[in-house]
Amino acid sequence: MINNRLTFERDSRFQLSTGLMTMLFLVTMAVNLFAQKPEGYIRYLRTGNWAKQMAAVDYMSKQQRDRMMYMWGNRSEYKSFANLWFSPSGSKYEDSEEKADRDDEGYNWRKEEYTIMRNFETQTVHEVEYILGKTYIIDDSLHYPNWKILNDMKEVAGHICMNAFYEDTLKMQKITAWYALDLPVSTGPERLGGLPGVILEIDINDGAMVITADKVELKPLTTELDLPKKVKGKKINESQYYGILKKHFDERRAAEEPPFWSIRY
Repeated sequence: MINNRLTFERDSRFQLSTGLMTMLFLVTMAVNLFAQKPEGYIRYLRTGNWAKQMAAVDYMSKQQRDRMMYMWGNRSEYKSFANLWFSPSGSKYEDSEEKADRDDEGYNWRKEEYTIMRNFETQTVHEVEYILGKTYIIDDSLHYPNWKILNDMKEVAGHICMNAFYEDTLKMQKITAWYALDLPVSTGPERLGGLPGVILEIDINDGAMVITADKVELKPLTTELDLPKKVKGKKINESQYYGILKKHFDERRAAEEPPFWSIRY
């Protein structure tokens, strides 16, 4: 009996030691790669779920949310692709024309102007976004969420990632990000960045929106980070952008209506 217990304790210590050594090995590899200058392309799969998005709207009654879901029918999930090009000097993120769901004919109307360009050398951002029926051009200095770095690890698209958490009180979103240890560029999908590595996965409100890298190609860039074609739109800064969103959310809360129509989730 004692021998069995000793054997179990020895095996448990061995498994723990093996797991720790594996983690340390992966972290060491990532640290060594920090000296490199990675650049390349990432394709993200964006998977949204209307039911879970509605569940996070705390000021609407369950009856209201159930009625909305009845109007939409059984299909509450939708998918699309987005692309990110990145280098130590900057990044560009935009929606893809590639269809993520071959059977999906219902969300083509959602294709609106959306481009985010970050310049790490000047610490500026240039964004084009369609909000509430209007196109806005947002030029400002780089702003990032106030992340809380966590210590979990997992693999995303072949890269070892650590996680971080942020709560957006305006949009009522709890966001978990997974960033790559071996891609030390502070960028990611949507308006999210500011972590020690490229964000390869985002989970918003426990699956209401999941954005995950399904293709990562490390390669030299040529013209991918050039400014996109000029578009007509109202020029604003970051503060004005949040003012527009806050006014919209306040109005929707007062009317007890969903806030996510005509804006990007």
